[in-house]
Amino acid sequence: MIRRLRRSLVGKLLLAQLLVIVAGAATLALVALAVAPGLFHDHVRDALGVVPDDVARHLDEAFGEAVLLALGVAVAAATITAAVMSWFLSLRIVRPIGALAEAAERISRGRYGERVPVTGRDELGILAGAFNELAASLESAERVRRQLLSDLAHELRTPLATIEGYVEGVRDGVVPPTAETWSVLEAESRRIRRLVDDLQKVSRAEERQLDLRLEPLAPATIVAEAVQAAGPAYAAKGVALEAAVADGLPPVAVDRDRIGEVLANLLDNALRHTPAGGRVEVRAGGGGDEVELAVADSGEGIAPEHLHRVFERFYRVDRGRSRARGGSGIGLAIARALVEAHGGRIRAESDGPGRGSRFVVSLPAERGAFLHSGTEVR
Repeated sequence: MIRRLRRSLVGKLLLAQLLVIVAGAATLALVALAVAPGLFHDHVRDALGVVPDDVARHLDEAFGEAVLLALGVAVAAATITAAVMSWFLSLRIVRPIGALAEAAERISRGRYGERVPVTGRDELGILAGAFNELAASLESAERVRRQLLSDLAHELRTPLATIEGYVEGVRDGVVPPTAETWSVLEAESRRIRRLVDDLQKVSRAEERQLDLRLEPLAPATIVAEAVQAAGPAYAAKGVALEAAVADGLPPVAVDRDRIGEVLANLLDNALRHTPAGGRVEVRAGGGGDEVELAVADSGEGIAPEHLHRVFERFYRVDRGRSRARGGSGIGLAIARALVEAHGGRIRAESDGPGRGSRFVVSLPAERGAFLHSGTEVR
């Protein structure tokens, strides 16, 4: 019991207060016994004059006993007060800290739903609030991790099943090893490779491990290059691709290849969700300290409940149709990660199903830094 009390915070607080009391009492006793008798003798002589030796001795003994008794009572009262204060502190400080420690231990065992009550606005309340926010972040991260593993297994299952089926068919002589067979196997292998590459790319971008080679580019140049690269695919499907750039836009500091990849992903997404005869527009505008690059389509649109989730890995509004169209489910996640690596933001807008969608990339404008340096803006 004593050993456990010594290890607990309550016991340490009580022991610390008792040590302070003992040290204070010893100091008081030494000072009182060294100084008080002389002062007492002086007061007795002033009041009574010459005092017989036996009377003086009796007075000294009585005074010493009174001092020691008073110190003893004071020490006892201080000890009781220390015990009461330790109990009070255990209620106000030790118990919340103990609850935090127990909750942290349960979280370490995988129970991420643990929370502790926030009982005030003092430092303990701030600590409890920060702990709850941390626990919520861990719970969210664990939920995303599980969902990611589940989605990844789901994404890999189809191409692997196709490859295994063809390999077994060729081995058993059921499927002839024709050029068409090898073409299917190569397509499914490329699909797996693309999935792995996309996962690696989005992970590196989210962890800020990309080597960005920033250069000042005019928004018109970024839009023109993106439209030119996507043109053949749009023409093949019969979807009109147009560009509109506002006048007087400042340059932006971007990695040419990476920002091109962002717009390529947005344009690929728009093409998959826009039927033949539809229209997609790439627009550059904005003002102030930001430049906005937007890709707007006249396609399927997005329901309001899906808008805040379209940038999540593997998230699809319509899983079956998106997979049939060849999307990996990571393109928009890559776009968001690359935009944020540039210090920008990206958002999705839509008026609802059947009314098209709009993806807007906001990038910080470079008004003075590059213009003053004399670097040419392309």
